[in-house]
Amino acid sequence: MSDQLDLLIIGAGPAGLSAADAAAQEGLTYLVIEKGTIANTIRQYPVGRTLFSTPNELEMREGSLHPVRDKPTREELLSHYIHFVLDHDLRITTGEEVTDIARNDADGFIVHTRCRSFQEQEKNYHARAVLFAFGAMEHPRLLNIPGEDLPKVHHRFVEPYPYVRKEALVVGGGNSAAEAALFLSEEGARTTMAIWRDDWENRDPSAGAMKHWVRSPLEREIAQGRLRVILYKDIDEIAPDSVRLTTEAGESMTVANHVVFVLIGSDADLTMLKKLGVRTAPGKLTEVPVYNPDTFETDVPGIYVVGHFTNARHIKAAIDVPRKIVPLIAEKLRSP
Repeated sequence: MSDQLDLLIIGAGPAGLSAADAAAQEGLTYLVIEKGTIANTIRQYPVGRTLFSTPNELEMREGSLHPVRDKPTREELLSHYIHFVLDHDLRITTGEEVTDIARNDADGFIVHTRCRSFQEQEKNYHARAVLFAFGAMEHPRLLNIPGEDLPKVHHRFVEPYPYVRKEALVVGGGNSAAEAALFLSEEGARTTMAIWRDDWENRDPSAGAMKHWVRSPLEREIAQGRLRVILYKDIDEIAPDSVRLTTEAGESMTVANHVVFVLIGSDADLTMLKKLGVRTAPGKLTEVPVYNPDTFETDVPGIYVVGHFTNARHIKAAIDVPRKIVPLIAEKLRSP
């Protein structure tokens, strides 16, 4: 199967949905390809999680997201994005994975995909331009230590309820790790949080510190003796019933546990971009493609990036940037 498109968008998160909406308004022929589900990254958040951001930073149209409280839950935001797709009849195919992209000498790119269904099917699309807009949660950072592949080790936190009265260890210093430790402790897990001293003492949210509405209840759990914090230097080894670590003071310590959550961040997969010849450079948090800050076009003409592939990673920026660059893409495609 081959489709002729002006713009092929990879990823149906907030950035991809915003790009699809902008493409439709520009009259472009477009398609969003998503290997998971609509807003798949949001769907991987912990069940019932309240988002850190207010509606104006997350909504697809001003005044269109109406949570019960001041900040939406995971479920409210998922519903908001899904209904945006339905209400605007955006062209999105889910359960289809981009497996390769190659430049077409004639005009644009050939995009190869594989459908994840009971009857696996391969497809090819021709696109004059390609926009990379998928997230990073499927590529968590690893400790790369012995035992990290044990079944008790998880790199994503979903819910605390399987771990009531169990020994749980959370490794990490950001909001996701702090939230997981808080939820586990509040719901009856005997929880230990291993965190670097710099992360624990950091109080500046702009420098990656945990939000105050997470830290305050976390500190309450500590004060009430339900949550233990260990300042560590290295996690050395994970065993079936424990974890061996080196404390910030340089002492070796063994922590007993039934479950371990390694929540130290995630990175976008740049493999396909690099194969296309896109150069990369150090970014604010991790390696990012080299791109024009005005158009978000990489140094490979016709290849664009938004969201986790850039230094504008926040959801609001992921929504706003496509509204700025898709009209520029349309103008370029219309030029003789």
